[in-house]
Amino acid sequence: MGRLDNKCALVTGSSAGIGRAVALRLAGEGARIALSGLNKNAGALLAEEINSSGGDACYLKLDVTSENSWSAAMGYIDKTFTRLDILVNNAGITMSGKIEEMALENWRRIMAVNVEGVFLGTKYAIPLMRRSGGGSIINLSSVLGITGTPLISAYTASKAAVRLFTKSAALELAEDGIRVNSVHPAFIHTPMMEDTAIRLHGDIAIGKKEFGKFHPIGHVGEPEDIANGVLYLASDESAFTTGAELVIDGGYTAA
Repeated sequence: MGRLDNKCALVTGSSAGIGRAVALRLAGEGARIALSGLNKNAGALLAEEINSSGGDACYLKLDVTSENSWSAAMGYIDKTFTRLDILVNNAGITMSGKIEEMALENWRRIMAVNVEGVFLGTKYAIPLMRRSGGGSIINLSSVLGITGTPLISAYTASKAAVRLFTKSAALELAEDGIRVNSVHPAFIHTPMMEDTAIRLHGDIAIGKKEFGKFHPIGHVGEPEDIANGVLYLASDESAFTTGAELVIDGGYTAA
């Protein structure tokens, strides 16, 4: 307990899945949390859950693809918390299909959420973090930002962009005391994974079992597995870590 005492964090895409687990983990270690996600009701309920457990959380409306929305969100955080120490750029979407059949608007939508959202979050976090004396930006990429796979080319390209944007940002912001790292999960049991399981295998349990075969460890991961890694990068324990790729994949990329 207390690894993030006196720190303030913003977690995007925190309504469910990895984002929800991250928010709970950071709050459990003492961070004050600003939550954002498309599901307003789920976000508000999560804030209530954290607050009822003795934490300090609020839900704010944030469209990660909108520059005006990011500006307003940072203004709210500045007014509410007066500082920002941790930004977790977690919001993301995926879709599958052959390259030749993909609509350009779908490609652009994935890039807007997965890449532009990370860029805008970083851009608008910098001034507040610099004023706070530094901070930690954690970008959720994927094992598919490291290695390719068919039928989800847009998602793979977007996560590869996050991977290298993270390294560039880490070099640029090092002198400000702002660390920037990426996290690379493999298959994690989230609502997104369940949707994919139904789409590809017609059943969540069957899909989960099949996805587990991709990992030498023998099963898919849980959101808490990623939240534990994010906690390390958010804490002062990782003070000498920037521009790094934290791969949490059950051996997926080692095979």
